[in-house]
Amino acid sequence: MKNVEMSVEGTILTIKVDLSKEFGPSSTGKTIIVASTEGNVTIPDRQEKIGLNVYRKK
Repeated sequence: MKNVEMSVEGTILTIKVDLSKEFGPSSTGKTIIVASTEGNVTIPDRQEKIGLNVYRKK
């Protein structure tokens, strides 16, 4: 994962992303990647999965 922190308290999932970070252009070059789970990942200590991409226009 890039720039994604997840935590679970009870049944509440909290996701933290630092919006000031950048990880370069997307594969098409149209956007800048801010954060990504890089595919679907399992939520810590749970059965559910999450896929997250955060990006901004170039």
